[in-house]
Amino acid sequence: MTNQYLIAVLPGEGIGIEVVQATLTILHQVAVKHDFQLQVDYGEIGQTAFDQYGSYFPEITAQICSKADGILFGAVSTGGLLELRKKFDFFVNLRPVKTFPSLINNSSLKKNYLSGVDILFVRELVSGIYFGASGRGEDEQGHYGYHTMQYHDWQIKRIAQVALDGALKRRGLLTVAHKENALPHLPWTKLVLEVAQAYPDVTVEPMLVDNLAMQLVINPQHFDVILAGNLFGDILSDLGGALVGSIGLLGSASLNEVGFGLYEPIHGTAPDIAGKNQANPLGTLASAMMMLEQWGEGDAVKSLQQAWDNILAQGYRTHDLYFQNQETLVTTQELVELFLNNLR
Repeated sequence: MTNQYLIAVLPGEGIGIEVVQATLTILHQVAVKHDFQLQVDYGEIGQTAFDQYGSYFPEITAQICSKADGILFGAVSTGGLLELRKKFDFFVNLRPVKTFPSLINNSSLKKNYLSGVDILFVRELVSGIYFGASGRGEDEQGHYGYHTMQYHDWQIKRIAQVALDGALKRRGLLTVAHKENALPHLPWTKLVLEVAQAYPDVTVEPMLVDNLAMQLVINPQHFDVILAGNLFGDILSDLGGALVGSIGLLGSASLNEVGFGLYEPIHGTAPDIAGKNQANPLGTLASAMMMLEQWGEGDAVKSLQQAWDNILAQGYRTHDLYFQNQETLVTTQELVELFLNNLR
């Protein structure tokens, strides 16, 4: 029987609307080629949801998501995303960073530092400073604000197990981002090492987050899997955009314990180019490919990856990737057409 999937589509705002629509067009084509069916149910989130429903993440959107096999997300500038992550306990955020030979000149780093870079960031997504106690107050020194970085030990241990599983399937190196010299009550190293006792084939490498950021620039080829909390993972994984040449290339998958997922590019709404047909949809497409992989549609992923490699190798570049005269500048829609032609 033909596999059928329902996607909850939350375009959001800005270029989120454009890159999601571009990705859906490509997905429908690859579904035809590989004999599975896609249904789409749209929901509102962010400012557009607030304007319509008075909530950044309204209940009607939550219901649409709960009925789907996966959620394809664009971008928002304000609220909604944290509520969505918390609602479905998307505690695992996977952000792959892999350099492409055809884009090696787009990075600001030297070529010899970039060849073979293949990193998986595993970021904890539903706790930490974004979800801790916060507010505004006033004392004798004046007004102040505060955000609390709070983690239960079990939350660190469960994301550690995911990261260790990932490292076991790759090169066997897990780097743990921490700041225990300044945050001693968040013992990431100790807790990860406890879980790692069941993974004798994985080397655990604790590293202070500021040093880790420097090492990602100095020696990115060293890293395999990087585990980080919510705040540190958010910042570190954006460095991946510099490594590969553009943040517009990077996708992510956010999963809960049963494998239900939210798939989104790691870029923002980019209001400066919204509506100009300049947005790079590859980050959203990369996210959708992770969704297909999660569903077991590996042949479709291979087909999309082959088209991706062919198009970039031929020199086609969206606005964020275009730097040299010998390349061919294409719009968002023209890039979609190139994929459709390569998938036939």
